[in-house]
Amino acid sequence: MEKKLRAGILGATGMVGQRFISLLENHPWFEVATVAASPRSAGKTYEEAVGGRWKMAEAMPEAVKGLVVANVNEVDKVAESVDFVFSAVDMTKDEIKAIEEAYARTETPVVSNNSAHRWTPDVPMVVPEINSEHFEVIEAQKERLGTTRGFIAVKPNCSIQSYTPCLAAWKEFGPKEVVVTTYQAISGAGKTFKDWPEMVENIIPYIGGEEEKSEQEPLRVLGSVEHGAIVKAELPEISCQCVRVPVLNGHTAAVFINFEKKPTKEQLIEKLVGYRGFPQEAGLPSAPKQFIKYLPDDNRPQVTLDVDYENGMGVSIGRLREDTIYDYKFIGLSHNTVRGAAGGAVLCAETLTAKGFITHK
Repeated sequence: MEKKLRAGILGATGMVGQRFISLLENHPWFEVATVAASPRSAGKTYEEAVGGRWKMAEAMPEAVKGLVVANVNEVDKVAESVDFVFSAVDMTKDEIKAIEEAYARTETPVVSNNSAHRWTPDVPMVVPEINSEHFEVIEAQKERLGTTRGFIAVKPNCSIQSYTPCLAAWKEFGPKEVVVTTYQAISGAGKTFKDWPEMVENIIPYIGGEEEKSEQEPLRVLGSVEHGAIVKAELPEISCQCVRVPVLNGHTAAVFINFEKKPTKEQLIEKLVGYRGFPQEAGLPSAPKQFIKYLPDDNRPQVTLDVDYENGMGVSIGRLREDTIYDYKFIGLSHNTVRGAAGGAVLCAETLTAKGFITHK
């Protein structure tokens, strides 16, 4: 790409916004042109606004330190300075819906990390390796919004990334029942151990809203586009518990699964390691070369060893074995703030660019 696309980050000072900043440093297609946040941060440099709250392991990129933070509510002003925006705003669901649509109506594509529009019928919710064809519904969304270029696309919840790719890879075998428990890192709540000392050596067996998302969002990802809307898949039926554990980054899932057909373990592993989607075929900048890695050792995957697989964009699967009640059980692991959040949104933006939905203004 001769000229980089100008990206804006809405909610740039929060943890996911910071992850966007980190991931976009030296990106070959995108450059951070504008950072926007709440009125209390507006007018400060990004370095001043974040202060001692920078939560990434990597240092704050020099290129963003001096950017003056814009007021995220000044939609027209922010939109003038960018070709598209990433949304990681911290607002109520209704406020997020309204502000994301406001940006889209300025003819600015919105790639959102937020959950507000995940069930809007004509808003695609995409894991690019699995359902990039769902971006077709954008044309119907544009008709509703009255736009020619502006739209909203979202990525799904971080909790589903560790097991939904397996359901896609095994689609031909007919996954019909899934029972899953997710063990979710504290960064999923925007926290570090410094912020949340009571999580040290602790487990909290409840995360508000996560179980419903973990049960329902995979069905939308595995669904289809019909008459200008996303229709969710009927199967598999999914039951989930979500547990907060004392891990900084990385969501682990323990999964039990039944199939309509009866594949062998070797067939299942072959489908995992051979699974490729549009990002791999197109050679997108953030795409993992191998989306799903299978680890044969009994003690893998582990967060400390495997969470950064493919720069945090890959999914690690292990302990696939037959079960006494279900057909099989396995363990999955994905990086919740990279693949599960900002990295997944960046890959969505790359896919949208490659498909011609995001262009220079």
